[in-house]
Amino acid sequence: MSEAIVVGAGPNGLACAATLAGKGVAVTVIEAGETIGGGTRSAELTLPGLIHDECSAVHSASVGAPSMTSLGLERHGLEWAWPEVDLAHPLDDGGGGALLRSIADTVAGLGADGPAWMRTFGASSAHFDALAEDVMRPILHLPRHPLSLARFGLLSLPAATLLARRFDTEEGRALLGGVAAHSFSPLTQPLTSAAAMLLICSCHRYGWPVAKGGSQAIADALAAVILESGGKIETGRTVR
Repeated sequence: MSEAIVVGAGPNGLACAATLAGKGVAVTVIEAGETIGGGTRSAELTLPGLIHDECSAVHSASVGAPSMTSLGLERHGLEWAWPEVDLAHPLDDGGGGALLRSIADTVAGLGADGPAWMRTFGASSAHFDALAEDVMRPILHLPRHPLSLARFGLLSLPAATLLARRFDTEEGRALLGGVAAHSFSPLTQPLTSAAAMLLICSCHRYGWPVAKGGSQAIADALAAVILESGGKIETGRTVR
């Protein structure tokens, strides 16, 4: 039997280990912390019974990625909850822009900027499954869907401040800027539009769900798959 050691029990390490274990590989996951989860940890940080996600909270990639959906995490208690409004960006005047899973409803809510929103995100949202096959792969690869990737890439290259010029209203620009801020870079830098393109299009395809009970439920379900397949998880161990 093949053997694998996965260092780190964050969501990526656990997903990798669960996939390998399901294919008959003898997997051992080694985690330096006392608990598993990494960026998907949840805990009672303030009041008893009040669960806080310590890092990630919204998981559109998890509900759509074949690497996750093929693992049967729902068998181990994972449940998703979708909000009516996935994201809202308030403005000083009391208004704001709202991002909904339905691109048609988002367009309707943006008024004058609705057509520009559809032109910017409509095609990539409609073909997001095919697009994700290329975007989520290593940078150097032969694209499987070159036209979809080229369309997405052209809109992802500029700084978010330049992409925002497509929109005339404060609501449209604020909504774009708020999502682009997930790039954790000044929005005047090139490629900051990529974060907005990826996250907005994934929202229009899958929504932005949360895991019931906190993001820890994702890690716990992945761990259950590993253990069910005969794998091992060792916490409190540092690899030097």
